[in-house]
Amino acid sequence: MSQDFILPDIGEGIVECEVVEWLISEGDTVAEDQPICDVMTDKALVQIPAVHNGVITKLYYQKGEIAKVHAPLFAMDVDGAAVASAPQEVAPETSTEQPVASEAPQGTALEDFILPDIGEGIVECEIVDWLVAEGDEIKEDQAVCDVMTDKALVQIPAKHTGRVTKLYHQKGEIAKVHAPLFQMQVASAQVINIQEKVVNAQQNASATQVEAAPSQVVASGKAVASPAVRRLAREHNIDIAKVDGSGKNGRVYKDDIKRFLNDGSTASKRTEDTSPPVATQATRVEPIRGMQAAMAKQMMESVSTIPHFTLSDEIDLTELISLRKSLKEQYAKQGVKLTMMPFFIKALSLALKEFPVINSQVNADCTELTYFNDHNIGMAVDSKLGLLVPNIKSCQAKNMVDIANEVSRLTEQAREGRVTPADLKGGTISISNIGAIGGTTATPIINKPEVAIVALGKLQHLPRFNEKGEVESRAIMQISWSGDHRIIDGATMARFNNLWKHYLETPSAMLMAMS
Repeated sequence: MSQDFILPDIGEGIVECEVVEWLISEGDTVAEDQPICDVMTDKALVQIPAVHNGVITKLYYQKGEIAKVHAPLFAMDVDGAAVASAPQEVAPETSTEQPVASEAPQGTALEDFILPDIGEGIVECEIVDWLVAEGDEIKEDQAVCDVMTDKALVQIPAKHTGRVTKLYHQKGEIAKVHAPLFQMQVASAQVINIQEKVVNAQQNASATQVEAAPSQVVASGKAVASPAVRRLAREHNIDIAKVDGSGKNGRVYKDDIKRFLNDGSTASKRTEDTSPPVATQATRVEPIRGMQAAMAKQMMESVSTIPHFTLSDEIDLTELISLRKSLKEQYAKQGVKLTMMPFFIKALSLALKEFPVINSQVNADCTELTYFNDHNIGMAVDSKLGLLVPNIKSCQAKNMVDIANEVSRLTEQAREGRVTPADLKGGTISISNIGAIGGTTATPIINKPEVAIVALGKLQHLPRFNEKGEVESRAIMQISWSGDHRIIDGATMARFNNLWKHYLETPSAMLMAMS
């Protein structure tokens, strides 16, 4: 039976590539690991190998056309393939992307739950906690497990009512998107629907090699290995590129990892036997992953590609604090938690109307500037997962109550690590409230691709001269702006800050501008 080869992930963030050259033709007989074609991404030239022996039956693209990741690249008749007749016998390391029905008591069927897309560009996640156990009865939409991506903590719900029969991963292991996460015995009323899915999976026959052919035989020199073998190497902190593979083209198998471990421990033991005792200090090494890894990458890209400049100022919030105090109880009766943040956000939106360049984004080669009508203002939140920056959409069209409610919702969700991907996308400018923890000034890093960010320092009661020359206590906050100097000059930033400051120091002017 003809079987589609699905183009696997060939690089982080890459969703398509150009077919540079076909190295075979339709009708050719190919062997496992034989190069099939060269494709060009925006980073490298990658050679795609066959994962089975067989005959090429169809090439889905012509030379020079654009192929999509996770879509069929070519089709082939696989030697000895029995995909259609026995989909449940797929090897563990070449898991299918379609639900698989297996033998089960009469009136029921076993179905694999395939981990769906859980965020743009996300291909794997860590199992944080299983909320069910094998043998548990569960209902449709019941939470099954928590998984951690590099952006958020996501809860995975069940699609059907039934009984959990198998968990494919342990807590702390890495699960792949589009691969089985758990298996369940589905209630009889859903059997027909599942069987239809299996028939479709058999007809498409397209997923058995999704993870079997990552970008392995490439010019970058990366080791050839399956995801399961790579995971085993990560668990033992082994650089898989240093392991000698015993398979074709140096493919690394689990036995090679185990042999490498044994050799390493033996060498270590010999060293210990022949070397004098040396006092050592205990150390601990942890991988950087999840939210921390995403933040590290984002911040490094921002400072390395954006010329930052900083402007600092102080704002007298005495009048605004008095206004908030007078409105706080009235808003509380409506169930609204009125903090200072909604005032900062609304004033910022009002100032952006006069300075639209601060609400713009520049393209990669700095040849075009996109101005946004919507003011999607982000708030940096110190969550238990790390720094998150959800944003409030269309602040220019929201009143103070709407903004206050959004601030409460997003802050609560972000602190628990359960903010949705939609709330994290599309920001146009950001606020970082460092003063909530402690600190007066900062040099905030721009949340690329935005062009500006402001850090709010802690509120201090400091002596200041009034109009009569008398010293009195005033509520002062230090603020620090960082701007993209390719787009914003110092004078523009200063004028923009002065208007924002005016609205905050003179609440009546802000209320008039809102009307």
